[in-house]
Amino acid sequence: ARAAEGPVGASLPFPYEAGALRGALEQASRALAAKSGAGLQRFGHLAGQGLLSLLDPAAAQAFSAAVLAPLTGYGSRADLVRSLRAYLECNGHWDAAAQRLGVHRHTLRYRMRRVAELLGRDLDDPGVRAELWLALEAARRG
Repeated sequence: ARAAEGPVGASLPFPYEAGALRGALEQASRALAAKSGAGLQRFGHLAGQGLLSLLDPAAAQAFSAAVLAPLTGYGSRADLVRSLRAYLECNGHWDAAAQRLGVHRHTLRYRMRRVAELLGRDLDDPGVRAELWLALEAARRG
């Protein structure tokens, strides 16, 4: 018998059907792509790592770059990106996010208006917030 060393990806259990096999292979491939080093990475364990763990890393980076491009091309981008992250982490609570950043809440409001203008998006829309959060997380992991 032969033994191989290296990372292994495992899917969730699946019924033995031709269509299910394709899904299991995709899950195992994604688990393998998320694994670093030798050992077993189960697809089911990726759930705790968030939605980004289910995305192709290159696609996640491309998505992040495209979504955040208006902010990263802006002069004081670090302030805008940091402010956006704090705003989202604090669920849109101005005072908490401003305190986290060490700025006045009016400064944060100005920055968020600028972010909304540059992105052309409504930051009060939960779908927009989710998309921006994914983009920020992909950039952080990148």
